Amino acid sequence: QEVSGDPSAGTAGAGKPQVWVRVFPERKPVVLTGLELGTCTTKWTTDYLSQAEGPKEVKIHVSAVPQMDFLSKNFVYRTLPFDVFVRRAAEVKHKEYFLTEDEKYYLRSVGEDVRKDIADIRKQFPVLAEDVHIPEYFEKEQFFSSVFRISSAGLQLWTHYDVMDNFLIQVTGKKRVVLYSPRDAPYLYLSGTKSEVLDVDNPDLEKYPLFVKAKRYQCVLGAGDVLFIPALWFHNVISEEFGVALNVFWKHLPAESYDKTDTYGNKDPMAASRAIQILDRALKTLEELPEEYRDFYARRMVLRIQEKAYRNDYG
Repeated sequence: QEVSGDPSAGTAGAGKPQVWVRVFPERKPVVLTGLELGTCTTKWTTDYLSQAEGPKEVKIHVSAVPQMDFLSKNFVYRTLPFDVFVRRAAEVKHKEYFLTEDEKYYLRSVGEDVRKDIADIRKQFPVLAEDVHIPEYFEKEQFFSSVFRISSAGLQLWTHYDVMDNFLIQVTGKKRVVLYSPRDAPYLYLSGTKSEVLDVDNPDLEKYPLFVKAKRYQCVLGAGDVLFIPALWFHNVISEEFGVALNVFWKHLPAESYDKTDTYGNKDPMAASRAIQILDRALKTLEELPEEYRDFYARRMVLRIQEKAYRNDYG
C-alpha cells in the first residue's frame, strides 16, 4: 500500500535486514501488508484481551479531549485493572469515568521501572506476547523495545519523532497516520522531539504560518498492516477506531550512539546532544557582541552549518 505523497511502497519480503536495505534504500515510510504476525490479528478481541491478562494494574493516559498534547499535558495519568481498562477504552460513552463520560483512554506500556527498564511485551504482557510474531527485518541484537498500545476511538496523539527505526504494527482497529520528513523540521514548530502543531488537519496558520510548507504524507492502517517509520520522521497518529497496536523499535545506528539512560527511545543520539550543547554555548558567547554583530555572525554560523552538514541529495 502506498503512503500518500510518497513513492515508497511494499509487501512482505524475505524478512532479512540486507534485503530491507536493498529494497528501501531511501529510508522512507512504507506500509507492509501480508506479513505473518501470528494469531493476534484474529484472537485479540475485547473479551480475549480482558481475560488474557486479567486484573493486573496498568497506568494510562486519560483525556477529556480527543487531541492529546504532551507539551501542555492536557491529560491525566490514572491506574486501572487491565481488564477494566480494555472495556472502558472500547466504549464510546462511559458509565464510569474520571473526567467526562466521553473521555479518551490511551495505554503506552512501559518497563517495570521506567527509569531503568524498556517496554517489552514479553515481560509486561507475556500471555499476549505468545500470540505475536514480530517481523524479522533487523538482527536480534538490534532490538530495543516492543511497546504495547491501546487507544480509544477518536484519540489523536501529538506529532513527534523517534530516534530509532520502528514498525507500527496495527493488530486490530484502524489508524490514520500523518507523517512529515525530517527535512521539514523548520516548519513544524518544535519543542524538543515534539511539534506544537496539534491539529494537523486544521492547523492554526496565524499561529503556525510556516506549517503550510511541510509536505504531508498519509496512510491508513487496517488490522494486520505494518508501517515502517524511519528514525527522525515525524508522525501524528489518529485512532479512527478502538484499536490495539505494537510498536517495535530497533537500533539502526551502532549501539554506542544511543544514550544508555534512554528507556523510551526518544533521546537524541549522544553526538547530536553534544553538538546541541556546543551550539548553545556558542550562541551564549555571541551575546557578548552588539546586536548588529551578533546578527551577522549568527548568519555566518548558519551558512557554515549548511555548507558542512546539510545533504545536497536529500529528497
